[in-house]
Amino acid sequence: MPPPVDSGLRGSCPRCGARTLFRNFAGFADKCGACGLDYSKFNVGDGPVVFMTLGIGALVVMLALWVEFTFEPGVLIHVLLWVPLTLALVMVSLRFAKGLLLALEYRNRAREARLKEPE
Repeated sequence: MPPPVDSGLRGSCPRCGARTLFRNFAGFADKCGACGLDYSKFNVGDGPVVFMTLGIGALVVMLALWVEFTFEPGVLIHVLLWVPLTLALVMVSLRFAKGLLLALEYRNRAREARLKEPE
């Protein structure tokens, strides 16, 4: 079994290691073309998006405040700096986070919780 980080960095299947995890930049393929693992069973959801956006947002705000208090640029400079940087960082880290989370779900056999049927 390949390490979970490979799924995020290289788009590797968590079962066989083939680079078949993504069909496009951040969208999962339906299944692995090499081993047949069904990726649609995994529920990655919006978890990676929320954490990456919040973390990157905090970093960008701190950098923007530092630039503002150090250099005092105009608003247009801030827009030209921080909007593209934020979008680029979120998009690049999103692929990594989604791949990592899917691999960890596979490795840990994570499933939705179920209540025990009453007897």
